[in-house]
Amino acid sequence: MAYHLLVTPDRSTFTDLSLSIEARGGIISWADSGHQALTILSQTNIDLIVADETLDDMTGLELIKRVIALNPMVNCAAVSSLSQAAYHEASEGLGLLMQLPTNPDKGEGERLMANLDQVLQLTPNKR
Repeated sequence: MAYHLLVTPDRSTFTDLSLSIEARGGIISWADSGHQALTILSQTNIDLIVADETLDDMTGLELIKRVIALNPMVNCAAVSSLSQAAYHEASEGLGLLMQLPTNPDKGEGERLMANLDQVLQLTPNKR
């Protein structure tokens, strides 16, 4: 069973995304802020973190940089309105699964889960 953490101050932003994750049998936890997400990460094995573009206490990319510093094996994706080139520049070296648009739909959720499945098949069991 895969554990996913969705980080957003507005859960409705990830409604369709969460439906795609739940359809795959994943367990979802929610965090409203970057600091809350980091606390959850320190207490739970998380397979995927999806960060909204802007959180109350930091940006989504700032959160992912902190996550990677704590546990580089956590898979991450970020919502970003940046162009592909600007996003690549801003996220270079973070190893993100993919850039998600604002208000990601079920299709993006399915692509994200397919990418995660591929990565998890290549990664030794970390539990």
